[in-house]
Amino acid sequence: MDKTPATEPRQSWTFSREVNAEIRRAAATGIYDIRGGGAKRRVPHFDDLLFLGASISRYPLEGYREKCETGVTLGTRYAKNPIELKIPVTIAGMSFGSLSGPAKEALGRGATMAGTSTTTGDGGMTEEERGHSEKLVYQYLPSRYGMNPDDLRRADAIEVVVGQGAKPGGGGMLLGQKITERVAGMRDLPVGIDQRSACRHPDWTGPDDLEIKILELREITGWEKPIYVKIGGARPYYDTALAVKAGADVVVLDGMQGGTAATQDVFIEHVGQPTLACIRPAVKALQDLGMHREVQLVVSGGIRSGADMAKALALGADAVSIGTAALIALGDNDPRYEAEYNALGTTAGAYDDWHEGRDPAGITTQDPELMKRLDPEAAGRRLRNFLNVMTLECQTIARACGKSHVHNLEPEDLCALTMEAAAMAQVPLAGTDWWPGKAQF
Repeated sequence: MDKTPATEPRQSWTFSREVNAEIRRAAATGIYDIRGGGAKRRVPHFDDLLFLGASISRYPLEGYREKCETGVTLGTRYAKNPIELKIPVTIAGMSFGSLSGPAKEALGRGATMAGTSTTTGDGGMTEEERGHSEKLVYQYLPSRYGMNPDDLRRADAIEVVVGQGAKPGGGGMLLGQKITERVAGMRDLPVGIDQRSACRHPDWTGPDDLEIKILELREITGWEKPIYVKIGGARPYYDTALAVKAGADVVVLDGMQGGTAATQDVFIEHVGQPTLACIRPAVKALQDLGMHREVQLVVSGGIRSGADMAKALALGADAVSIGTAALIALGDNDPRYEAEYNALGTTAGAYDDWHEGRDPAGITTQDPELMKRLDPEAAGRRLRNFLNVMTLECQTIARACGKSHVHNLEPEDLCALTMEAAAMAQVPLAGTDWWPGKAQF
């Protein structure tokens, strides 16, 4: 007798294994999931864009004999001492506390060797970081943890943080296991107690107050330092315009792929916009105000390569900033620690429990024994190498498009592989001269 074929088991797309596992975890613990990093969902990104390159209608540059410049100056609007960088990629703000002292030192070393800047993050400035960073940007955050007027003056620029791509509208977390005596002393907190950073600045509520705050910072520093304003990728046109109105020299725009030390997973995955969707509205705001290139735009959030950098510049950015990629260059999530990642219930490349302070690589930890694993000199050299490769990749693409400076890349050099990317970047869908929303005349 023939056996009736069984129906093949089919997993629900809506209730996937990952979704079901999270429901069970929440039901068992009664708390939301906290993790580090940025959005893991697939969103339209720079991989969905391609450069067209030169052929007969465009004239490429010869790689060995014709120069392609990469330098950028940040803070030319008002600052007496704008920052001169050799390359258009900086190191994003990552706090001491979230990162170990050796990791902060390595970031400073690598940035300095590559000719660019690094940024402090929440919790203040460390001597390791200042001592090994030729150009250091001091973040001024809602929490005011570690804020010191003397350190403001020691910095080369000041970045007023209004939002962050991984959590626009939210504050950060630093759990008690990472609040050591040194971290607690810098932040004026009790040792071992969980800390949550404020989601907004305590002494201003809008753009008019921001303008007053920027003037205060300029007076404290004698109008010498460039003032950056960092915004999360939420409403980039209006936020960029208001930052410019408030007097910013530089706008730092961080998309949802940007990392964080620790926050709710639901925040990371469901709040904010992809980096690709944020650039053109921010550029348009600058253009509408007549401030494009006078107020510089730095884009961050999921920047991984020279190709990503070149595409962001082509869409109108003046520079990009990296965080997660910089940590990977230092040695984060390295497969050589696979056995230890497995013991933590994860695998190399997926480890994101940075808030727990048990990072085998010695980067997102305050454990003295784990920190010994990171040699800041060797890690700094790896970061320098990575930054150099990013720059060479960007130059290679720019030359292929016939550009003598990477800032000469433009939207006309790009096409999109998907409708979503074409609409967000406002460049033609490949094989057409059209993108969704393009005005028809």
